[in-house]
Amino acid sequence: MVSLEIDADAVVTLRFMPPYRPEDERAYLDALHEIGRREEPYTLLTVFGGGRALSQAGEREQALWFKTTRERVSRACRACAIVRPDASEKTAETFRRLWPFPIVAAREEAAGRAFLIGHDSRATS
Repeated sequence: MVSLEIDADAVVTLRFMPPYRPEDERAYLDALHEIGRREEPYTLLTVFGGGRALSQAGEREQALWFKTTRERVSRACRACAIVRPDASEKTAETFRRLWPFPIVAAREEAAGRAFLIGHDSRATS
């Protein structure tokens, strides 16, 4: 199941969780594109359930998304919390090479949300 929500505090939450369905990969990639179009400031919370990999074509599309949206996401996103069962500092380090904003990897959603509280998405850069 994939969902994309934007709350009143401009926290963009992308979830990719079980139960997985055949259309989830397309929904996930579409959600990335929607995030990539966002120009207003936000913080990003990604919550992944683990155990599901993208197809080879999906991996290519995701990699292209990172490349083509890097500048816009770097400008608009104030911080990112990546939540997944196997999250580690190495996870965060990988994404820190892509983006200049603060990033944390956590195993619990509450820890990710707590991290984002310190990075008000409404603040200007």
